[in-house]
Amino acid sequence: MDKKQLAGFQEHFDKLEDPRIERRKLHALSDLLFITLCAVICGSESWREIVDYAQEKEDFLKQYIDLENGIPSKSTLARVFSLLEPESFKECFIQWAQTLHDVLDEVVAIDGKTLRHSFDKANDKPAIHMVSAFATQARLVMGQQKTEEKSNEITAIPALLDLLTLDGAIVTIDAMGCQTAIAEKIVSKNADYVLALKGNQSTLYDDVKTFLDAETNKPLDTSACDFSEDTDCGHGRIEIRRAWVSDQIDWLESKDAWSGLQSVCMIESERILGEKRTTERRYYISTMPAVASSLLTIIRSHWAIENTLHWTLDMTFREDQSRVRNGHAAENMAIVRHMAINLLQSAKKLFKKDMSISRLRKKAGWGGATLHTILTQPPI
Repeated sequence: MDKKQLAGFQEHFDKLEDPRIERRKLHALSDLLFITLCAVICGSESWREIVDYAQEKEDFLKQYIDLENGIPSKSTLARVFSLLEPESFKECFIQWAQTLHDVLDEVVAIDGKTLRHSFDKANDKPAIHMVSAFATQARLVMGQQKTEEKSNEITAIPALLDLLTLDGAIVTIDAMGCQTAIAEKIVSKNADYVLALKGNQSTLYDDVKTFLDAETNKPLDTSACDFSEDTDCGHGRIEIRRAWVSDQIDWLESKDAWSGLQSVCMIESERILGEKRTTERRYYISTMPAVASSLLTIIRSHWAIENTLHWTLDMTFREDQSRVRNGHAAENMAIVRHMAINLLQSAKKLFKKDMSISRLRKKAGWGGATLHTILTQPPI
């Protein structure tokens, strides 16, 4: 194993400014970041567990970093991550993530998640809320943005979009992000969008709903819509998804307010579980052509950010249980977890097909060869 093998990874984080006073530094900032990343990959959740990991794996770590002053203490780790400027850390992460995967023709889902135990009552600090961009096919986090206090995702999403390279991507966002300014920004990034509609765009929602509901009652050969359907079965449940998409939208009064708008779409989900049958309809606007099969796939892909990213953070990384909260530490550790997920997801292809993230983390903790493979893998 060679320290030079990590040079490509480390160069993206070298420009981070160390918040500590020079004379008090015993450990390089890059060493602290590397130790923390390795520990999180292998299952550590607290500062104490990160130190425990480093002490047990000191010989392995020395193959990559010098550790001239031994293993850092948990107070050192906590202090540095609480002081580290998250905006710079985030920018380094995004630049690194873009070297892992090109999002051309990729569905990039954007959604938010609250780190539920990151609140600090003593200092009247609420739990932080992070908006993430997730490449749904590669299953990689492309970037994240913390919402400002007393704000929401409407302000965080444009800030996140500004940082991302999205040429050729298809951006999907739920109803909170269905804003004309957000649509315009996505188009300006040379990307397409599929935006969910709800009551926050009441007039547009009502108009699209009225039109598409009427079209679904017509025979397919006379409808203004393209139609597609697929069916999933599993765990005793049958789910039928149907899509109606139309590009005949000249009647839409607000059409010109939405940059690049080409089509409107309705997805109907019918779930059958035993004798119980439920049906839900959702409505969307998009810059994509009116091809129902494509929109059905794209919209289904959006839910990977919930079912893959957020589920993994909560159930495997136990993010909602984390009490890391002082200063900027909660936001910075959220970025470290995203780094770990990216490395683990992209490394899965090198192992058995049924390898889960949870199982791969255990293998990384048990054996240095597995962790070395995760750290030094080539880009997707």
